[in-house]
Amino acid sequence: MPLLQGLTVGVLGAGKAASVCGRLFADTGARVLSDVQSADANSSAFTAYLRRDFENTGMDGAAMQADIVVAEGSPNTLARLGYSSETIRRANSKAAIVLVSPYGQTGPWAEHPATDLTLLAASGIARMLTGQVDDVSEPPVRAVGGQAWIIGGIAAACAGMHALLNPKPAVADVSIHEALATLAMTELARAGQTGRSWQRKRLTDGNGATVCILPAEDGYAAISPREEKQWASWLVAMGSPEWGAEPRFARKPDRIANWDALHALMSEWSRSRSKREIASLAQTAHVPSFPLLDLDEQLDSEQLRHRDFFGRYSIDGKSVQVPGAPFIVSYPAGTVPQSVEPAPDHARSAADGPLGGVKVLDFSWVIAGPTATRHLAAMGADVIKVEAPGAGDPGRGSELHTVLGQAKKGVVLNLKQDGAKEIARRLASECDVLIENFATGVMDRLGLDPDTLHRINPNLIYLSASGLGRSGPEAKAVAYGTLLQCYAGFAGLNRFPDRQPRVGMAWLDPMCGLILPFLTAAAVWRQRHGHGQGVRIDFSMVEAMLWGMADPLLQAQQTGMPAAKGNTSTRFSPHGVYPAMGDDAWISLAVRSDDEWTALCSLVPGLQIRASLRVEERRNHEAAIAEAIENWSKSLPPFEAQARLLAAGIPAAAVAGSADLVASDHLAARDFWESHKEGVLPGLPWQSSFPRITGLAPAHGEHTAEVLQELLNLSDAEVAQLRQSGDIG
Repeated sequence: MPLLQGLTVGVLGAGKAASVCGRLFADTGARVLSDVQSADANSSAFTAYLRRDFENTGMDGAAMQADIVVAEGSPNTLARLGYSSETIRRANSKAAIVLVSPYGQTGPWAEHPATDLTLLAASGIARMLTGQVDDVSEPPVRAVGGQAWIIGGIAAACAGMHALLNPKPAVADVSIHEALATLAMTELARAGQTGRSWQRKRLTDGNGATVCILPAEDGYAAISPREEKQWASWLVAMGSPEWGAEPRFARKPDRIANWDALHALMSEWSRSRSKREIASLAQTAHVPSFPLLDLDEQLDSEQLRHRDFFGRYSIDGKSVQVPGAPFIVSYPAGTVPQSVEPAPDHARSAADGPLGGVKVLDFSWVIAGPTATRHLAAMGADVIKVEAPGAGDPGRGSELHTVLGQAKKGVVLNLKQDGAKEIARRLASECDVLIENFATGVMDRLGLDPDTLHRINPNLIYLSASGLGRSGPEAKAVAYGTLLQCYAGFAGLNRFPDRQPRVGMAWLDPMCGLILPFLTAAAVWRQRHGHGQGVRIDFSMVEAMLWGMADPLLQAQQTGMPAAKGNTSTRFSPHGVYPAMGDDAWISLAVRSDDEWTALCSLVPGLQIRASLRVEERRNHEAAIAEAIENWSKSLPPFEAQARLLAAGIPAAAVAGSADLVASDHLAARDFWESHKEGVLPGLPWQSSFPRITGLAPAHGEHTAEVLQELLNLSDAEVAQLRQSGDIG
């Protein structure tokens, strides 16, 4: 039984973010209704794929029959189309309502026109996407595959599930701009606390000693020997080269300081080997590594075939492979589920949030899992964050934990000891949800596997997030999110044609951090509707990345392999990022119509003589047009250029830095930032009629005694004994 069987979702209009949202609901088992044709003669293959099984029921059907109604557009657009929250509420007084738009339903930017390119620029993501660069005259670049709509749609689905769980009919206002911005949570938090923005100019290694790309004889491989033991193993895998013993490479700080020389030496070794051979040698040595695959190589993946990830769909009479759900749902065998009586709405206080009363045992760490549980805590769940003794979650080494740890309880268990393992099992027996993102096999070895815990707690929602899923020939591969971006083909396409691929920012981890709380909320919804049996959700990060790359995957099968295209567009022209006045300052713009082109020509000197050009003709003169725009844009600060372009009705955005977002009047008006110590911290990518629960991130082990006493009824003496034995911290 799918998680959301019995749920009905209405998608109003044909907006791409709303369609992505509907696709995620459909892939999780919901029935999706729409007031427009799922696919018509004007639909792109991508749109047809997203909406392939939506039912066309008209406006009344989609709005009146749905448990959740999703509509996309600015306030004026929604009012014009009849999709405002007031109109939807009159049609359906009980539905959860999700409004998704470029900049949200409130604030001074609410009516700004926007495209995928300008949203990536305005959110600060374009500046960080490909990581630090050697030459800042290289323009920032957008992500492949319409990622603004992908991320916006996922955020809308996550907000929608939580709105549905709220005791009273709720409305969520999702900003794509904010959803994109929160992908760079560390940089946002750092800017909010210090006022400093991440710099694009490469310093020392540009994080290459953590994860880097090496040239191969047939492409590239990504490698991440970030720990000292991994570096030692990697040297052995390379044949123990003499230079590996040199003092300048002895420790990680040394490798960072001498990165250019080190990368050249590794590249000399790697160029004579295939990308798969390099990755295989590394993985055999337990060093995280993957080849950079082209998308057509993913279509033949044994791992994905084993997990039945791709399905078949006919587009224009041609059968193509399309991504399925990036997770596998199963139900525990041999257990007797306890009866679950769904709590009536009046029994749950709206002040507790949509997840009030839900206890989450959080074994996740770094980014993806902690991002997910941060959303759950914000929605009212009681999240118990379990950490090891010592340094704890690596996020504590930066501002990341300050944000992702909010409103959680911190517990330290030394899971190397049997007593701590037993405590973990007892905690799982008292919780509703367990989330973990360890390497495959770790929870099994600890005796905390799904089968064991479902025998103890038959109703437990057990969610595992891993690089490639918990089954299949590659399930045990050592993986990090940034490496999986390379493996999936994402990193290789996010660049200009004349540039080598770069790893780039951690995109996949925070993206998964939005899907995981959606799935958790879906499982909670299922239980609240009387299905008491527990569930196991096996989530694959690489499948999630490919799910978000459906557009280039379809293109690879229809017209050949997509190539790195920088900021060019197959639909709009001009469409790019241009230098503005200032150090590493840029302005993005997209001309979507002949009217917008005419407006641009009246604004930019040198373009007037080309005002009659249509889009295909403009593409033939792109170099001359770009030169004229650059001559104009370089004379203006980026936000002044943005203001002039927007006043002319042209989608545009300065390429923001994190400090620009902290200073944004628009984000301030939307209460995106909240005060914290000397600065501010970022909020969620939506505003809503239901509350957001806040609280400080816990100190390491701050709540260990409290949790054990409250949940397990341990006495002070028993807690003291566990502390003395080293089972708890």
